[in-house]
Amino acid sequence: MRKLSIALLLLVLLALGGFFFLLPVVADWRLNAVANPPPYPVEPAARQLHQRLFVADLHNDALLWNRSLLERSWRGHSDLPRQLEGNLALQVFSTVTKSPHGLKQEHNAADGPDDITLLAIAQRWPPATWNSLLERALYQAKRLREAAAASDGRLVQIRNRADLQAFLERRASDRGRVAAVLAAEGLHPLEGRLENVDRLYDAGFRIAGITHYFDNEVGGSAHGVNMSGLTPFGRQVVARLEEKHMLVDLAHASPAVIDEVLAMAKRPVLYSHGGVQGTCPGVRNLSDEQLRRIAANGGLVGIGFWDIAVCDTSVAAIVKAIRYTADLIGVEHVALGSDFNGTVRTPFDVGGLPLLTEGLLAAGFDEAQIAAIMGDNVRRLLLASLPER
Repeated sequence: MRKLSIALLLLVLLALGGFFFLLPVVADWRLNAVANPPPYPVEPAARQLHQRLFVADLHNDALLWNRSLLERSWRGHSDLPRQLEGNLALQVFSTVTKSPHGLKQEHNAADGPDDITLLAIAQRWPPATWNSLLERALYQAKRLREAAAASDGRLVQIRNRADLQAFLERRASDRGRVAAVLAAEGLHPLEGRLENVDRLYDAGFRIAGITHYFDNEVGGSAHGVNMSGLTPFGRQVVARLEEKHMLVDLAHASPAVIDEVLAMAKRPVLYSHGGVQGTCPGVRNLSDEQLRRIAANGGLVGIGFWDIAVCDTSVAAIVKAIRYTADLIGVEHVALGSDFNGTVRTPFDVGGLPLLTEGLLAAGFDEAQIAAIMGDNVRRLLLASLPER
């Protein structure tokens, strides 16, 4: 009997060990895959051009996963060493706080089982995060702050224009550093309370997506049940975000939310990551009319790197979507929105960004246009939109 009890205890310990240590690693490895691992051979002219660029990416979900932002990893799409190899200058890090179990591109209910709860427990996040979406956002914000503090100046969190200007001045003579901007992927962490906009702001958030894969108290999702527009609370939230100089992100938003935000916005907006209907039909991809309205608002469209965004896992598909968007609304409104580490399969990891510069050259873009698309547009928008101090 005693031997049986010991055997059962060992089985329980093994099961718990697998849950807490093996499951998150396997999930990260399988869900954040790379179609073409490094090295990434690039023509010399394209590589030389790429090294001169200011490169920015509008969406990365690395804060969701329990691996260091600063140390090279064998899994996922990015870390600081690989970002520096890809000459990435600025990364927007998003916080993912809820994701429906059995995720679909259409008709996800807001009140069903949530995979992030399981992931938070398995990755040993603080117990406060297990039942609070706000605490999950704040915990991921803390992870970014702590990584920046431990980086010896190589990862620099940007909270205002003064921070960004200081970073740009220093990086002009030292490329060994990356700027980090914090974003919320969906505003369900507000938990229905307007004052939580201020809590997110105080924690360093400067970009806020309205919705993620389900409808929330702020408005409807492109993947939700009702496809509704902004709620009365949502209109208050958008006004408060603009008052705080936080950029509104329309990625994952329903068409009605996109229309209503653009109708009331007094400041430029973002569509941080996704695709366009003109090259890849899909519920979350933008129509030509939506693209024109975002351009008229002065906003940016971040083209994604994965199949649902561009209908293939290839550099050619990304470039095709960029070309279509640039021809329709101008290169000054186009940016990169990789969705690295967002449970997607990408054609390369962040170290392969020179492949995109090479693809844009081959597609006929000139050096000034490539510089705008690869990051100058993001730099311009942030310098104009972030709070002054």
